[in-house]
Amino acid sequence: MLRLIAFLLYMVGFLVCSIPKLIKMKKLDQEMSVAERDRIIHEVPNGWAKVIMKITGSTIIVEGQENIPEGPVVFVCNHEGDFDIPVLLGYINKPFGFISKIEVSKVPILSTWMEIMNCVFLDRKDPRQAVRTIRKATELLKQGHSMVLFPEGTRSRGGDLGPFKTGGFRLAVDSKAPIVPITIKGTSDVFEKNGRLVRPATIRLTIDLPIHSHIQSNSSIKELAEETRQVILANLAKDTIAS
Repeated sequence: MLRLIAFLLYMVGFLVCSIPKLIKMKKLDQEMSVAERDRIIHEVPNGWAKVIMKITGSTIIVEGQENIPEGPVVFVCNHEGDFDIPVLLGYINKPFGFISKIEVSKVPILSTWMEIMNCVFLDRKDPRQAVRTIRKATELLKQGHSMVLFPEGTRSRGGDLGPFKTGGFRLAVDSKAPIVPITIKGTSDVFEKNGRLVRPATIRLTIDLPIHSHIQSNSSIKELAEETRQVILANLAKDTIAS
């Protein structure tokens, strides 16, 4: 219970205290390169995320940082739990935005931070808005920003890997950006499996080699989604055997 209270207090306190930094980030020189601008902006959520994970008492193991190429990429990850985002923000060595549910856009301060991080908001109940969101995310990739995609569409809470929704893979196809699969294991042990209390866990991130098949050939979006899913599925199977 104490860790949950500390987490909530830190979340609220950080958002309030981050307002001056938020204003500063919004005034960054527009002539700055995309990579440099993203790096500067990323320092704040990166620091926030590392403190969050320190509060949980968790151990983070990252394998495959060297597999992340230069330039914009689409990180495709399985979605175990609520702590996936802070783990990725804190321990992946490349700034990124991500696709979030539309409800988060109504949260003061947090939504503004997400906007300058190049996140986009998706309304799953509105197909037309969803198409616009995908187009906006694709344009961000073409500009040089990276994006995170959770194609399961919902948290597995540590259960079996769900089927991948294919719509988000259009980001990679239309932008010609490589896909970097990331397998997340253990975040659901922090929260979802504990009656919604926060407890320490060992979390493993496995970053695989980039997938370029959609750039080098005319593979379908469905085939691309399944190719990526099989990479993550194989890593989850290895982690299960090891445990």
